[in-house]
Amino acid sequence: MWQETKHGLYKQFNFKDFAEAFAFMTKVAALAERYNHHPRWENEWNVVQIWLQTHEQNGAITELDRKLSEEIDKVVVEETTRKIENSMKKIEQVKVYADGGSRGNPGPSASGFVVYDMNDKVLVDQGVYLGVTTNNQAEYTALKLGLEEAQKLGAREVDVYMDSLLVINQMRGIFKVRNRDLWPIHDAIKKLVPQFKHVHFQHVPRELNKAADAAVNRALDEELGISSPKLP
Repeated sequence: MWQETKHGLYKQFNFKDFAEAFAFMTKVAALAERYNHHPRWENEWNVVQIWLQTHEQNGAITELDRKLSEEIDKVVVEETTRKIENSMKKIEQVKVYADGGSRGNPGPSASGFVVYDMNDKVLVDQGVYLGVTTNNQAEYTALKLGLEEAQKLGAREVDVYMDSLLVINQMRGIFKVRNRDLWPIHDAIKKLVPQFKHVHFQHVPRELNKAADAAVNRALDEELGISSPKLP
């Protein structure tokens, strides 16, 4: 809400960062030119303070100031509405990078996954501590968690990337799942996959799966302490 002060009609605007604050100031500058009525303002990183007063009226607050304040508020409302609309848009296609690891195999384990849109913007980056499991169990769990997150985002098509050749080929049906301990989670993922329009499984070298690997180590370090050794 704008406040009447001895220095004019005043309001403070807070933004996420400087870039967002500067974009707002750019729009306000255009308004000021259109009205031929220029505010006093201050900016410090994500905060913008604005004072409006009419110099021709000895610094009094006039209808011109009130009109410009309404137009400035509209800039904020329009931007907020745009952000809400963008956040509500369904994401049709995503990329999921997944990994899992165990310090001991079996030992303390974690799963990590990163979900990207098709422009490589990170949508979700998460690591989950699992307790004591094996590498393969952690990798399968990462895949399941990543697909579940893609489903929450509303994705219909998913490209899955993992450096586990075993998991990828078992999901493709090239390898049989011989380890009975993996049967339950493998079956759970097989039931999850048909809920998408398409899921493509792609093996990648470990160096191309660093983000998911980092999520694994981050989850393990948080649980066990940062002095714990990284996975080999």
